[in-house]
Amino acid sequence: MNLRQRPPLTRGGSIRYGPPPPQHPNVYNIIPIHNLLTDHPSLRYPEVRAAASALRATGDLRKPPFTPWDPNNDLLDWLGIMFGFQKDNVKNQRENLVLHLANSQMRVQPAPTLPDVLEASVLRRFRRKLLQNYTSWCSYLGRKSQVWVSHRRNGTGNAETNSLRRELLYVSLYLLIWGESANLRFTPECICYIFHHMAMELNLVLDEQIDPDTGQSFLPSIYGDCAFLKGVVMPIYNTIKLEVESSRNGTAPHSAWRNYDDINEYFWSRRCFHKLKWPLDLSCNFFATTPKEKRVGKTGFVEQRSFWNVFRSFDKVWVLLLLFLQAMIIVAWEDGSTLTALKGRDLQVKLLTVFITWSGLRVLQAVLDAGTQYSLVTKETMWLGVRMTLKFMVALTWVVVFGVFYGRIWSQESSDGNWSAEANRRIVVFLEVVLVFLLPELLALALFIVPWIRNLLEELDWPVIYLLTWWFHTRLFVGRALREGLVNNFKYTVFWILVLASKFTFSYFLQIKPLAAPTKALLKQQNVVYRWHEFFNNTNRVAVVLLWVPVVLIYLMDLQIWYSIYSSLVGATIGLFSHLGEIRNFGQLRLRFQFFANAMQFNFMPEDHPLNPKLTLVKKLRDAIRRLKLRYGLGKPYNKIESSQVGTTWFALIWNEIIVTFREEDLINDRELELMELPPNCWNIRVIRWPCVLLCNELLLALSLAIELAKEPDQLLWLRICNSEYRRCAVIEAYDSIKYLLLMIVKDGSDECLIIENLFKEIDKDIQTGKLTVTYKMDVLEKIHAKLISLVELLMQQNKDLSKAVNILQALYELSVREFPKVKKSIEQLREEGLAPRSPATDAGLLFENSVEFPDDDDATLLKTLRRLHTILTSRDSMHYIPRNLEARRRIAFFSNSLFMNMPRAPHVEKMMAFSVLTPYYDEEVLFSLLNLRSENEDGISIMFYLQKIYQDEWDNFLERMQREGVKDDDDLWKTKSRDTRLWASYRGQTLSRTVRGMMYYYRALKMLAFLDSASEVDIEGPGGISSLVSMNLNSGLNGVHSSSRNLNRATSSISLMFKGNEYGSALMKFTYVVACQLYGQHKARGDHRAEEILYLMKHNEALRVAYVDEVHLGREEVEYYSVLVKYDQQLQREVEIYRIRLPGPLKIGEGKPENQNHAIIFTRGDAIQTIDMNQDNCFEEALKMRNLLEEFNNFYGIRKPTILGVRENIFTGSVSSLAWFMSAQETSFVTLGQRVLANPLKVRMHYGHPDVFDRFWFLSRGGISKASKVINISEDIFAGFNCTLRGGNVTHHEYLQVGKGRDVGLNQIAMFEAKVASGNGEQVLSRDMYRLGHRLDFFRMLSVFYTTVGFYFNSMLVVITVYTFLWGRLYLALSGVEAAVMKDTSNNTALGAILNQQFLIQLGLFTALPMIVENSLEHGFLPAVWDFITMQLQLASFFYTFSLGTRTHFFGRTILHGGAKYRATGRGFVVQHKSFADNYRLYARSHFVKGIELGVILIVYSSHSDLPKYTLLFIAMSVSCWFLVVSWIMAPFVFNPSGFDWLKTVYDFDDFMNWLWYRGGVFSQADQSWETWWYEEQDHLRTTGIWGKLLEIILDLRFFFFQYGIVYQLRITHHNTSIAVYLLSWIFMVVALGIYIIISYAGDKYSAKEHIYYRLVQFLVIFLSVLVIVILLKCTSFEFLDLVTGLLAFIPTGWGMILIAQVLRPFLQSTVVWDTVVALARLYDMLFGVIVMASVALLSWMPGFQSMQTRILFNEAFSRGLQISRLLSGKKSN
Repeated sequence: MNLRQRPPLTRGGSIRYGPPPPQHPNVYNIIPIHNLLTDHPSLRYPEVRAAASALRATGDLRKPPFTPWDPNNDLLDWLGIMFGFQKDNVKNQRENLVLHLANSQMRVQPAPTLPDVLEASVLRRFRRKLLQNYTSWCSYLGRKSQVWVSHRRNGTGNAETNSLRRELLYVSLYLLIWGESANLRFTPECICYIFHHMAMELNLVLDEQIDPDTGQSFLPSIYGDCAFLKGVVMPIYNTIKLEVESSRNGTAPHSAWRNYDDINEYFWSRRCFHKLKWPLDLSCNFFATTPKEKRVGKTGFVEQRSFWNVFRSFDKVWVLLLLFLQAMIIVAWEDGSTLTALKGRDLQVKLLTVFITWSGLRVLQAVLDAGTQYSLVTKETMWLGVRMTLKFMVALTWVVVFGVFYGRIWSQESSDGNWSAEANRRIVVFLEVVLVFLLPELLALALFIVPWIRNLLEELDWPVIYLLTWWFHTRLFVGRALREGLVNNFKYTVFWILVLASKFTFSYFLQIKPLAAPTKALLKQQNVVYRWHEFFNNTNRVAVVLLWVPVVLIYLMDLQIWYSIYSSLVGATIGLFSHLGEIRNFGQLRLRFQFFANAMQFNFMPEDHPLNPKLTLVKKLRDAIRRLKLRYGLGKPYNKIESSQVGTTWFALIWNEIIVTFREEDLINDRELELMELPPNCWNIRVIRWPCVLLCNELLLALSLAIELAKEPDQLLWLRICNSEYRRCAVIEAYDSIKYLLLMIVKDGSDECLIIENLFKEIDKDIQTGKLTVTYKMDVLEKIHAKLISLVELLMQQNKDLSKAVNILQALYELSVREFPKVKKSIEQLREEGLAPRSPATDAGLLFENSVEFPDDDDATLLKTLRRLHTILTSRDSMHYIPRNLEARRRIAFFSNSLFMNMPRAPHVEKMMAFSVLTPYYDEEVLFSLLNLRSENEDGISIMFYLQKIYQDEWDNFLERMQREGVKDDDDLWKTKSRDTRLWASYRGQTLSRTVRGMMYYYRALKMLAFLDSASEVDIEGPGGISSLVSMNLNSGLNGVHSSSRNLNRATSSISLMFKGNEYGSALMKFTYVVACQLYGQHKARGDHRAEEILYLMKHNEALRVAYVDEVHLGREEVEYYSVLVKYDQQLQREVEIYRIRLPGPLKIGEGKPENQNHAIIFTRGDAIQTIDMNQDNCFEEALKMRNLLEEFNNFYGIRKPTILGVRENIFTGSVSSLAWFMSAQETSFVTLGQRVLANPLKVRMHYGHPDVFDRFWFLSRGGISKASKVINISEDIFAGFNCTLRGGNVTHHEYLQVGKGRDVGLNQIAMFEAKVASGNGEQVLSRDMYRLGHRLDFFRMLSVFYTTVGFYFNSMLVVITVYTFLWGRLYLALSGVEAAVMKDTSNNTALGAILNQQFLIQLGLFTALPMIVENSLEHGFLPAVWDFITMQLQLASFFYTFSLGTRTHFFGRTILHGGAKYRATGRGFVVQHKSFADNYRLYARSHFVKGIELGVILIVYSSHSDLPKYTLLFIAMSVSCWFLVVSWIMAPFVFNPSGFDWLKTVYDFDDFMNWLWYRGGVFSQADQSWETWWYEEQDHLRTTGIWGKLLEIILDLRFFFFQYGIVYQLRITHHNTSIAVYLLSWIFMVVALGIYIIISYAGDKYSAKEHIYYRLVQFLVIFLSVLVIVILLKCTSFEFLDLVTGLLAFIPTGWGMILIAQVLRPFLQSTVVWDTVVALARLYDMLFGVIVMASVALLSWMPGFQSMQTRILFNEAFSRGLQISRLLSGKKSN
């Protein structure tokens, strides 16, 4: 076979010419179905043979014409030939189907009578599940399903066989279509359409129908080699591809081209049958063959870019908020108490105006619907246009009706002069009109209370229901029957009622009511002396509006805060009831370790299923009671486990395997391994041998008790010892061990041997009769104890001294026989009792001289047992520090705690659900290279040095392991163990090798569990069984350098040496790991090191498969693309190709990651698929729980079974720096508490990325595990959650299992990640999924969706807008003179306090930090959580969170307004490198620096012109919060930048910045080389935005002109003149300044190079004239020097505003002479901004101590773990 392992390099990277290579005939993926006689462990299962033989039953099927028929062909081969499927697609789906059917049959309860015959029920269930979406689609479109199967249970044998075969053909056909559909897999209903027609043709073939056109037997319309791909897939694929190309890489408006959703939704209407026909009519206007203007346009929904989408998608939220706001203002406006006011008829009638507002908002909604969706209206969808028009007219009618009836009430009241009977009757009439208006809402409320009726009605596809609901919404295939059960309904309704009640109470009494009085006073305020030309002289309404706007904005957004508070409380409560955080550390585990052993058996040891599986309720109750007993140690069965039980060894095996993996990962050292393992029983010890770490100082405590209670009876002493289970075990183990040891080292049959036996018999007899304290002196035990320690230490030595041993034994004899007994015995008595030598001639002094024989020095088991005995005898501390590694402690604590949580019982491995793991990989690091690890940055720091310091203890453990394998020093390490060293480093980064190692723990765990499932008692307990094996294997490698290291290798863990062979088959049938290495083919062709490293991973991981895309160039232009799956064949010892399936064209036509996942998903297997990202990790102990987790798919959560199982993540990058800690703390609270609340009670948890587990076949037929449309689906993962919810799925969250996840660790990486997520949320606002969730879910779930997705980002933006409006408002009040007038009346200024306090709290992010504190308290305790929070604040966490707020706001707002969302590769490296000032400026200039400077200027201008400073406390309260925001936005990138305040670096950075700024560059210069390139890139979003986006941008930019208007009137030169002429004259300065700049620029261009003297002359003249004008103004007018500074603050913002407007108008200006001036001025402004920011950095760099303080802040966590960062950052490496 041509393995294509290392093909020769060709020009053009991955290009390979010629046809694809042939495949090895015997290569298979998981099971060799092609040869069922092969000796393969999985073929021992009769279920596999049953599934394969069912497929072989081709029987009397009509043989395909034109092709020779092989008798070995099966049903899939027949379908492949008949319908033109590719051979490798057939092979792939054959294995997929056989594995699934076999696994399903294994799970059947009770087991089938004929295991090697496929059960009809298994196939029927699978067919229903796989084709459920197709069946629903047929029903929705009113088409008869083409799946014809007999529903009769019992038929004749032949009929039943035919029915079974027919079902097999249907599922096979669907899988073959799906397997070859490539990008069409994102369009599930398109696949339904294809399947519908192909199933119809299949039926005609099966029923042996005659083709009316030919008169021959019917043949499918698609026939021949690759016919399906070419005839069906390619035309639709090419259509999608052309649409994407017309999107200009996603920059065109979404409304201008069709995405995957539009293509798919075309198949939601019956017109697809009339237009597309079958075989596909390529002249149809659906296809790319039709010109753009005649082609089908958008389908189902038009994504229009507008802020109004937030209102349009979630109109119910805004209607609620606005109506309540109106009502509260009306009530607050009334004087007196609220309750009294509410009784007044006037107020009651005024409150009726809310209905006029409501109807007005409906008009707005109708206008928005029509304005955004008008392009959907065509000849075919005319009724849509009719409905839009009618909705607008009806809404308008309601406004008029309400207005008329409301007017009639007041006209009657005014004519009568009071509330007469007629006036009251008119109120009743108005309320009757309201009742009619509210009828639809009341109906919806009734159906909300009885959700099952609504679900039933929505699932019925009756035309009458469609007619009744036509008015309310478009008929859709998704978004039906989404109501939850009554219990869930009740839970989330109560939650939101509490939240809303709190919010509205708070808003009324603390926001709205306090503002009423000041507002009235402000409106009454007369004779305000305005300091400028005021256009509205007679009123203060502008001031009132500016006072109210921030309050209204806070009112609109603070529901987010109330949600945050309540979700924290509810999340904590649920967490408590879920038993999270009960075991927080190893100390707490000690107390429950015995129950922990039982818990492990209860959860992991499968129970034998009863014959009657219907007793589920009784079984659940029994399990619940047992779990309760386990958790709290109730009842006798859970008091203790003893060493004699099989279960004990079973537990020991699993526990020891976990500890061994800790050692392999270098989390613990060899000594800790010995202390933590649970050794098997030996030396006739009667108790379980608990880990030494539990026994620690228990023996010494027992000894002191014995001496203390020497005079008390035995029972009391034993009772006190037995108070601690570990003390009891330590005493018995020590006693039994010493007895065995003494007898072992003394020759058998000698006198001494008999003496020892008799001595122990005497002691045993006294213990049994309870006479120990009576017979013996307890204080002698101390001396005996000391001698025993000496003996054990002697036996542990390499060269043992015989005479010393004899002396110790003689001393022990003397102590035991002479001193220990209270009654001294004569030598005769001793001889009589056998405690002295039998021969009187023998001198007692010569005892033991000839009877001691030492055991073999190489006996590793003995040495290990001696070390353990020595630890028990000598240990004086409590060993709370074991293990030292924090990560090991966290993992043990979480794992042990999780076993006491509620999780399903584990089935046998054979009966568990099969699953796959899928990881998309592009071209990130696989393994760190030596060069990468050892190369140093400018500070002399290498990644390796950094890792050694961060993970100091793990590095020491690694060195210990390497020394055991023969490594002598560092040079030796790099030479002989470079691969191991690279792996060690890679396992601490975010690399593919770390992810693969973590996921392969599933395979390792399954092999072990499969063995334990089938292991007999003899296997576990018998001679040579596991007991002896573990003892031999676990520690034989710990006795010095000479021993073999194989005992601690991955492949040869203790238990694997006992495997019988079938474990591998079981594990492979249940687990597959596919890594979608998209570019692997290119890497191989280029000889890239990544290809070699991926091959290394395949070679060392049996269950790992790699899928990649291969390009084959056949001719000049012709390229074929293939999805290829490869594995490493252990027998052939090389990489082999398994499947090669041709694609219709290039893979990536949508977003990259989902396309990569989609191409590889066909190679996954099993019922479930876990999506794992490239930055994740797993651990062995968590992998053990996967069986339990998968059982969740069988449980109902509410009224549905889960379709996505969410599991929690552990962020493993938190220890790298303080910044990484902030990020991980924020992320941890979301992936635990946040998602816990979303799943229960809110029922709106989505899929937020990884590591969720999907129901594979449910998603397979519904569009896959992500969405891939260009740009709109940039946050591809969450759309899988949206899709799942809209299609009636159910997402749950389970916290007893966690998977590791890496996060970005540097500020720039974090900012890019935040930008990507915020942009993704901006795109979600426009999406159809979000609109449908907003309209199809009930009100309370809709609230949950909004406030946990786009609402969070929208409200973050409102916070920043609040700060802006507040400051601009205050600036207006100060500059206009209104503030000065108001300040005279202090009561009017009380409103200010309320605004300020709220704004500061929000900005500080205290409430967003609340979930973090609560979750931390729950899992680690209240005091540690508070301490962590204080530490975070001291490390400037608030700076970081405020900075992040700016990032989110900028990118979310810009995306909604202008678009420009794109994937941002953050890079996942370590951050030890200093980022230059120019880098930071490029990244943050527009999002943070410019905005921060703007707010800073407002604050400076305000503080210099405000009358507030007199009231200092109020001024400080106002300015501190705002200055905090300004400082954090400007300084955070430098505070969190390594060496950010290093003076030398600051100087170099400034030079670098100026060089970048003035570098002219060329056409091809990059943004990081040339300012101009960067400047143009920063405006890209303005080129693609629409007319409304440009208009809004210009309106926002006009704010900068206000500075000039406000400040020029404050200049002394104006003499307080408020004429408009003053402002107009001030523009003369702008013209003069621009003129001067143009003159100097012109002179520079003309003279500076050759006639330099002229250039200097022009400069001199300009400066001279400017100075002259200033001097004249100073002398002849009231102009003051301070006016110059004030003037700069007026005119510089105006210039910036003009530049921003010019950027928007670039299409008109770029071709004119003006544009060069704009560019030049923009460069000067960027220089000015850069200098302002740099000045503050330079000041802090110059001040002593700031650099070391900043280092301390940035790396504090590492400091606390002994990291020498100061040395690290200054590059002074230790030798």
